[in-house]
Amino acid sequence: MLPARIIVMYYICSPIVKQIYFRLKIRFITFITVSFLLVSIDISGQIDTGELGGAKLNAIQTAVPFLTIAPDSRSGGMGDGGVATSPDMNSQHWNIGKYAFLDSKGGFAISYTPWLRNLIPDINLAYLTGFFRVDEQQVISTSLRYFSLGSITFTNIDGSFAGQYNPNEFAVDAGYSRLFTENFSGGIAFRFIRSDLTSGQQTSDGQDTKAGISFAADLGFYYQNQVNVGTSDGEWAAGISLTNMGTPISYSVDSDKTPIPTNLRLGGRFTYNIDEYNSIAANLDINKLLVPTPPVMEIDSATDELEVVRGKKTPGSTVMGMVQSFYDAPGVLKSDGSYSVAREEFNEISYSIGVEYWYRQQFALRTGYFYEHASKGNRKYFTVGIGLKLNVFALDFAYLVPTNGQNSPLANTLRFTLGFDFADLNF
Repeated sequence: MLPARIIVMYYICSPIVKQIYFRLKIRFITFITVSFLLVSIDISGQIDTGELGGAKLNAIQTAVPFLTIAPDSRSGGMGDGGVATSPDMNSQHWNIGKYAFLDSKGGFAISYTPWLRNLIPDINLAYLTGFFRVDEQQVISTSLRYFSLGSITFTNIDGSFAGQYNPNEFAVDAGYSRLFTENFSGGIAFRFIRSDLTSGQQTSDGQDTKAGISFAADLGFYYQNQVNVGTSDGEWAAGISLTNMGTPISYSVDSDKTPIPTNLRLGGRFTYNIDEYNSIAANLDINKLLVPTPPVMEIDSATDELEVVRGKKTPGSTVMGMVQSFYDAPGVLKSDGSYSVAREEFNEISYSIGVEYWYRQQFALRTGYFYEHASKGNRKYFTVGIGLKLNVFALDFAYLVPTNGQNSPLANTLRFTLGFDFADLNF
């Protein structure tokens, strides 16, 4: 029997995907009961029907949700936004195109996030990223993301010990960025993803489970330009990124495949230089998963099979699934009894707002807010952060404050990032 702990992690670690556990079919009614009770800690216990506004819980289903967790402290302190923030060493996750605007010849950063410590003490996310400037126009980059679920004890249906294992997931990628003009850049990255949740120690419907494998790509574009603001100056920027465009994942030979979290992110930034020493920037990210929304299905009395009654059937093609994700929602119930597809599609958009203040480009204060609709995950939280940069060394911290109280699994989330910038070194 698979431990409920894995289920809880997958329902909560990225609340967008609270309705899925990697598509393995679990037969035991006790397991189902326990897992749903645990999930209710974050959903049913914190959402009232009035907040849903006619919508029903219908979170988008993906595998490997750890790919959507903000890995670095700088963006983590600004509401988990970063598609158009000023370029930094962690641009690999947010917008691969930003690297081309870095002045440095190279650098790397290490980030660590203890995850869901309100529930489980040993889940964590580690992130290593680096870049190297080839010439004035070209930059190459790479990153490694490792997600550990801690130590899991497996038991049989009768509760006897069946082994111990450390489930884990990781993604490794390599990217290329280039300046197209003085103000515009773009980039592409290729990613290998491996998700090993059972180490082959469990079965599903009589089949041995296996590690899920996926190959994906990112595409990002970034634009920035200087502007005059009264007697001072500033900069505005815009970015767009498509991330995790790749193959779906399966955890057994004949099981259905689950899409990975293909994501569209749009955003902008405005920086105002107050004076020679002080500057402040405001950022906005708009985010949408390009993954089909689960339809409403009922059993046809004539054929005794499940039929789609609202929404659309999930297509077999990943590309078609990305396109269909813009219009396939079952819809939100309106007062006249009809359903609004457009309203549910807008509910699937999440927002990140962030502010960053710098003093002498050495000390930073950050804050932000993240919003996600109650029917799509109900993540709503403030973030705060600080940063310190001295020559080649940079240190950042971020802290998450959920608006739905300290009972949230995300409460007390800390992020730490240590970076090294080789701008002043000669190669």
